[in-house]
Amino acid sequence: MIVVKKVSEAKEIVAGWKAENSRSLGFVPTMGYLHEGHLELMRRARKENEKVAVSIFVNPTQFGPNEDFESYPRDIERDLKLAEEAGADLVFTPEPDEMYGHAPYVTLKAAARTDVLCGKSRPGHFDGVVTVLTKLFHIIQPDRAYFGQKDAQQVAVIRGLVDEFFFPLDIVPVNTVREEDGLAKSSRNVFLTEAERKEAPKIYESLQAGYTFAKEANRSAEDIQNHILSLLREIKGAEMDYIEVLQYPELIPVTENSREIIAAAAVKFSGARLIDNLIWKVNDK
Repeated sequence: MIVVKKVSEAKEIVAGWKAENSRSLGFVPTMGYLHEGHLELMRRARKENEKVAVSIFVNPTQFGPNEDFESYPRDIERDLKLAEEAGADLVFTPEPDEMYGHAPYVTLKAAARTDVLCGKSRPGHFDGVVTVLTKLFHIIQPDRAYFGQKDAQQVAVIRGLVDEFFFPLDIVPVNTVREEDGLAKSSRNVFLTEAERKEAPKIYESLQAGYTFAKEANRSAEDIQNHILSLLREIKGAEMDYIEVLQYPELIPVTENSREIIAAAAVKFSGARLIDNLIWKVNDK
């Protein structure tokens, strides 16, 4: 596995791969502090491509004024070991000055899919996401880029970015990795108390119940949302952040023409805020 910090070094390696015939390249962008969800993305990329590149970069432009960039967890040595075990051929680990070494000549703004769900309380966050990914996609030039479906809003925004600017790559959403009891795997789960850990799987159970409720009869999005909300409110020790039922990936209100629906929730415990979602096609039986 090759580890580089400079844009020029990463581009040189990728150019060498591209010069070899049929060298498909999969890419997994991360902010490090890797967990099982990240590793599943890498393993999927390994299966589907001849080369796999990973970026580890804590992106300062996606942190809001109340979010501490400096305190974001970092463990680069551990991350590199895990990435190598998962099959990465190249890991790009730039410093902020390498990616943002001057005042911007051009800025990007995510104009849609950002004023709901987590984006509602994080203004500017997705501007930082589309900015750094535009840079990374140009540096790595992947054929496929892999993202976890647990962050469904992020996937929707990235799909919009790629469609809007005709990036020559495929966005591959990968199903949420879960514990045996259904809880979505997350580095935040370690901050749950023992009692909270027993309650946390009820988030996904509530979303599943909402899906069943939706399929039993012709339910409105509001009915589905209220049904899930009533179940989430029964989770002991938890505080509701949001539950929304929307058309996916557009993240707009559901209409009679909607083909795909997302039910997404965020729940706060004493030491962790957990997100989860369930996406289904309207004609699912």
